[in-house]
Amino acid sequence: ARLHLQQVPGLMGRMADMMDICQDSSQEELMERVMDEMWRFTWHYNLTFPGATADDKTAFWYVNDEFGSRIQHCADPTCRMVPFYYVPTKTSYTLLWLLQDMDSGDEVTRDFAEGITDETERKCRLLPWVQEDLSHISPNEGTAADDSFYWNLLSHCRETLPIPEATANPLTNKQGPYKVYTDIQVIRDNLTDSRFHLVDEDGQADIVWTKEHLRDFKTFSIKQPDIYINQFPCEGVLTVKDCLAYVGQRAVTNQDPEALENGPRWLPTTFNLPYALPQFVSCFQQREARGLDNHWILKPWNLARGLDTQVTDKLHQVIRLSQTAPKVACKYLEDPVLYYREDVGLVKMDIRYIVMLGSVRPLKLYAYRVFWLRFANQPFSLDHLDEYEKHFTVMNYTEGGTKLHQVHYDDFIPIFENQYPDFPWKDVEASIFNAFKELFESAVSRDAPFGIGHYAMSRSLYAIDLMLKWDRNERGGRIMQPMLLEVNYMPDCDRACKYHPNFFNDIFSALFLDDMSDRPVTLIS
Repeated sequence: ARLHLQQVPGLMGRMADMMDICQDSSQEELMERVMDEMWRFTWHYNLTFPGATADDKTAFWYVNDEFGSRIQHCADPTCRMVPFYYVPTKTSYTLLWLLQDMDSGDEVTRDFAEGITDETERKCRLLPWVQEDLSHISPNEGTAADDSFYWNLLSHCRETLPIPEATANPLTNKQGPYKVYTDIQVIRDNLTDSRFHLVDEDGQADIVWTKEHLRDFKTFSIKQPDIYINQFPCEGVLTVKDCLAYVGQRAVTNQDPEALENGPRWLPTTFNLPYALPQFVSCFQQREARGLDNHWILKPWNLARGLDTQVTDKLHQVIRLSQTAPKVACKYLEDPVLYYREDVGLVKMDIRYIVMLGSVRPLKLYAYRVFWLRFANQPFSLDHLDEYEKHFTVMNYTEGGTKLHQVHYDDFIPIFENQYPDFPWKDVEASIFNAFKELFESAVSRDAPFGIGHYAMSRSLYAIDLMLKWDRNERGGRIMQPMLLEVNYMPDCDRACKYHPNFFNDIFSALFLDDMSDRPVTLIS
């Protein structure tokens, strides 16, 4: 939007006129006013078609012309308006038709919260146009997922659970080399340890490591009880963002329903908007009244690479953005630990660690001590929240891929300790590993489908993305607090293998042979 306002002749003035914004201010101030107000005027549609990618399915936002934008809200509307996309010419229209008879001079109106019948939910959805105080709602009352949520998730994913008695002898009781089937080329290219032998069919294998989700654990555990698989039952409770929030918040057993934060210290305060929009609105309004920071980041439940993800400090923008797809609203880190780039200045960074889950009962969790870093390309500040290269760090997927700033982990550590001499990396890493441990302890604290399920023949690896933020400990001392952002299933390991050719040798040796000697692997639980 900002780019269009800057480049399309006359668009800024036309939008300002439509929004009744005085144009006497500077161009920069006018730009920010229009960018703020546009969420009261924008509407969206999504396209779905065979073969559509995640990028194809993201919402298209549009603004009606002057006539369409002047049509006001009414709970008893005279008309209905919907977007219409004509495929042959790839042209978008807005269709309008009457819902009741009208006389000359009657007002054309529409329902801005169409289809929503719950009174509180309607008040939330109408907040961009109709002010309402919802601060009396307890921010954390009723926000935890009940058991039916997990059963519904299991049914939606069409996942079955392994039979309880399914078991097999560990690989250490077999004669090696151990046969591995994988449909992942980077593993085929890099698993070179002589104790493992690649085979071409899964029926020949001791270990199956596949990119395809295993849904029917029950049948697998009956028909192939002696084959290891690279997935755990119900691991989606960590890899889907709304479930991650629920599992993390489970780590806090005495959550104050009136608190304006939720969850453990290592997880940003999070609201699952399809189920807790009123609670979020209350939290936002209370924080606003107390003068607390109110920057939030909205993330779709199950997309990666920053798709359909936005940062905002405007409640009406949150309301509108939450309508495009199921999203969580996470407290944006307003005071992150920054990294000084000589070519740019102080920028945001995030850190990716690989963790390996070897067992649920008992919990056996490893961390790979080689980590990966990503950096923003513009100096950090809490403004221009729509500028991707200021507020996001994932640059590998930008067009042309020309602005990816890379620093190897063993180069990063001395640079970091030079920039922050009071914070040795070994202490920071210890706090990161402790957060991983507490997250997985929470994830396995309940049996599937409420947590990650136990299956003796399961092994897996996940990528955990995190940032560091400034915080205070119990004594008031300044600390770097790890903040876990997401857990990724089947992460892209091409970069790992490019710089560390033994990556999968290390992973397989630790997970299947419990061999960590002379390897950058730490058992953290």
